[in-house]
Amino acid sequence: MRPDGVLVSFALSKDGEPGGASLLKGGGCGGFGALDQHGELLCPPPVFFFGRRSHSSRAPEMATAMTVSNKLRGLLMQQLRGTSQLNFNISLRSLSSSAQEASKRAPEELSDHNYESIQVTSAQKHVLHVQLNRPEKRNAMNRAFWREMVECFQKISKDSDCRAVVVSGAGKMFTSGIDLMDMASDILQPSGDDVARIAWHLRDLISQYQKTFTVIEKCPKPVIAAIHGGCVGGGVDLISACDIRYCAQDAFFQIKEVDVGLAADVGTLQRLPKVIGNQSLVNELTFTARKMMADEALESGLVSRVFPDKDIMLNAAFALAADISSKSPVAVQGSKINLIYSRDHSVDEGLDYMATWNMSMLQTQDIIKSVQAAMEKKDPKSVTFSKL
Repeated sequence: MRPDGVLVSFALSKDGEPGGASLLKGGGCGGFGALDQHGELLCPPPVFFFGRRSHSSRAPEMATAMTVSNKLRGLLMQQLRGTSQLNFNISLRSLSSSAQEASKRAPEELSDHNYESIQVTSAQKHVLHVQLNRPEKRNAMNRAFWREMVECFQKISKDSDCRAVVVSGAGKMFTSGIDLMDMASDILQPSGDDVARIAWHLRDLISQYQKTFTVIEKCPKPVIAAIHGGCVGGGVDLISACDIRYCAQDAFFQIKEVDVGLAADVGTLQRLPKVIGNQSLVNELTFTARKMMADEALESGLVSRVFPDKDIMLNAAFALAADISSKSPVAVQGSKINLIYSRDHSVDEGLDYMATWNMSMLQTQDIIKSVQAAMEKKDPKSVTFSKL
């Protein structure tokens, strides 16, 4: 129900499927007739007669009634549109044309994202590109990385202009994992003068490292991982926290930790079984540290698509991000939050949380805008949504 009294309702067909959207004022067809998703009448408007009716004057009265009804329908559309028309200036592009345009745009570096180990650029409208940026070190994760990723995604979470993120690696591979040379002193020579204090310090350190990837999962904006070359050790922890994963044909994935004498401790063992749904395969990869190649990653569900090379993969990832960013941010970000909650809770708990969530989110103007676009036969991507 809008404040001006216009109610948007959804009709079900005789088969129980969603039908058209009805615009009502005061209930029923409200004197206007109901419109379907294409803006056509679902039920004819009632005929209005004024004064006494006689058989000889029925035709003129019918014409007058239809004129009145059409005027009322016009008034309804004016009410729905508001005092000013929405200005739809977003160009309509296919997935392939979005990819081509994305590849032609020069990345725009952001002044509020200045880091040593990563680079953040504006790939296109509402889309940020976070790039692991130590190509000379195969994007190994040094001290700065573990700190900067947290800062980066905390800023992105609060960035009302950002609606989707693509994460990739500069150079020849996605990442070689933890930088053992840089991190050795923290891991092998922890501070503390007895076992209890050393253990206390190590636990705090591990918890901080875990936050580096948990912050990606907690970011309400969808995060797309674009992997090429090797994705080793901590790289698997990272992509397991992302929402969507694409890879190039040369990509491989390796849970490397057992080869350096430790158990993976920043997310792989907790998230990967839920990502691919095959505990036996996860166990095999974890216990042996063998490489999983791109085709096996696709077959297992770790990635959703495989591309011939890095450039084509990145173009597809940016096109996907552009498509996501054209949707209602209220709907997309609410969906991500509820998907993650439902993953970690029972069905009943997830449904209860969803009901509580939508008791407020169903009041968004994004629904009105989306329904109006459908009635006017506009492409959904033409709708302009407010920042969130």
